[in-house]
Amino acid sequence: MLFPTLSFGIFFLIVYAGAWGLKASHEWRKIFLLVASWFFYGCWDARFVLLLIASALLNWGTARLILAAEGRPALRKAWLAAGIAFNLAILGFFKYYGFFLVELEAVLHQLGWQRDLAIMQVILPVGVSFFTFQGMSYVIDIYRRQTEPAGLLDMTLLMSFFPHLVAGPIVRASHLIPQFRRAPEISRSMAAMGIALIVWGLFKKTVIASELSTGLVDEVFFDPAAYGSLDLLAAVYGYAVQIYCDFSAYSDMAVGLAALLGYRFPHNFNQPYRARSLQEFWRRWHISLSSWLRDYLYVPLGGSRHGLQRLCLALAATMLLGGLWHGASWNFVIWGALQAAVLVAERLWREFKPRGWPTLPDGLCILFTFHIVCLSWIFFRAASFADALAFLGGLFAGGGSNKLTPTLLGLILLGMSLHFAPRFSLQRIAMRLRALPAPAVGFAAGLAILVVDSMRPEGVAPFIYYQF
Repeated sequence: MLFPTLSFGIFFLIVYAGAWGLKASHEWRKIFLLVASWFFYGCWDARFVLLLIASALLNWGTARLILAAEGRPALRKAWLAAGIAFNLAILGFFKYYGFFLVELEAVLHQLGWQRDLAIMQVILPVGVSFFTFQGMSYVIDIYRRQTEPAGLLDMTLLMSFFPHLVAGPIVRASHLIPQFRRAPEISRSMAAMGIALIVWGLFKKTVIASELSTGLVDEVFFDPAAYGSLDLLAAVYGYAVQIYCDFSAYSDMAVGLAALLGYRFPHNFNQPYRARSLQEFWRRWHISLSSWLRDYLYVPLGGSRHGLQRLCLALAATMLLGGLWHGASWNFVIWGALQAAVLVAERLWREFKPRGWPTLPDGLCILFTFHIVCLSWIFFRAASFADALAFLGGLFAGGGSNKLTPTLLGLILLGMSLHFAPRFSLQRIAMRLRALPAPAVGFAAGLAILVVDSMRPEGVAPFIYYQF
């Protein structure tokens, strides 16, 4: 069930009516939202609802065991290790089992052992990385005494709540559990902002991202040898806009849907392509993941507390593992390695920059950072390492364009311009909606959705981050 579909619209209207109808009975409201979330997830594959429930139960149980071992540090650490191992085992099996077995088989063949290994076809549950990271962060925060323990119902709803379940943002227990404990409230400001985010996300996904995907990016990346350099370059820029509009659209809609149900999610994007460095880019792109990697990987690895060498090693390890988090592919490892190399280079430059050297203008820094990001997107998007190399080679082979139409060029320019628009433009629109009577707001939202629907291409592709 995809957000920009009629079936989801009907589903959400039912959930909205049921949730606010049960406002007086807080526990039953949460049970209703939990069952609705399981139904939402089960529309992809009902079997994996059991995995979602089991993951919530085991993370909740592990946290309880850590709390029960208060005063016994060794036992607390043992339960923490068990909780982390459990979550990594879920990711390892569903995301990396086939990849590592294929690589192991290749190594064994090179060593002369020719027997084929039995490789199971493992179906990847939608959003497994997101709900697993949420469960893991809860266990770690309980161990660090950084969050209050959650009841079983609240913990299960935290990991299952449908707005953020399959593609984030990664909402931590310390942010959402306190909201589950009190009666929900919705103000006119929350409702107006929620509606604005949903409509804006719908436009970014169904008009900009979908049109660039079907009209340019998918075809060029599928067979880069068939296109000239100009088309390849347009596809790189097109994909940069597509992935931003696609992923930020999901996050915007998730925040908006949660707001209409009375809950506040953190925003996940902040005009990332206007970043002046790759470090700043990661403070603006997929903020919930980058902050998760910082707090649960980079800092425990030493961060900036143990000297420059340890800092660089922690940066490199964090980005390599962040790349691998996206999927079992050497392309993602290379993508993470590129990010790591540039981040380390930036840090070393700040540390050893000769005195008196001028600082580059912001415009040049933004341009350089954007093209570093675009280079890494080639490996992120290409189907294989060989395809990525072929794509890179084609960029310098010459040739014109037979794919870049004025419409596609306009969408690329529009997508890029979003990063340099006034930051609080959407909030200003929401404030104007807030001042209108409720029927007028509903009419305006319905009209906007109809306009967006008339502009979008046929069909709706899944969000890119559903596969992660």
